[in-house]
Amino acid sequence: MPRPTAAQLAYGSATVVVSTIAMLLLSQTSTGIGVAVIAAAALALGLLVALTVPIPRRRGRHAARRGGAQAPGAVGAPAGSGGVSAARDGSAAGAGASRVPEPRTASAEHPVHH
Repeated sequence: MPRPTAAQLAYGSATVVVSTIAMLLLSQTSTGIGVAVIAAAALALGLLVALTVPIPRRRGRHAARRGGAQAPGAVGAPAGSGGVSAARDGSAAGAGASRVPEPRTASAEHPVHH
């Protein structure tokens, strides 16, 4: 399982805090069982929010070549099943597989819209 991103942690934590306060104020409960149920519900809601935050996709030379669409089976698939070997797309840190990025022009980085 991949590690959660900073956005996932932030959204999940904020959801737990805000939903706990809101449910405690709305329910006006003062019993220990009521507070425990609300805390458990807030934790479950925070976990749900953290897991549904979209994970940013890696953008690079190969994503632009495909037109932004991802090839079927490319995420979580072995290197040979996506059609591009791991050594070619640079996703594996093989022995001596250092990559030098291609030079980019200013027009490619910042297109001018008129």
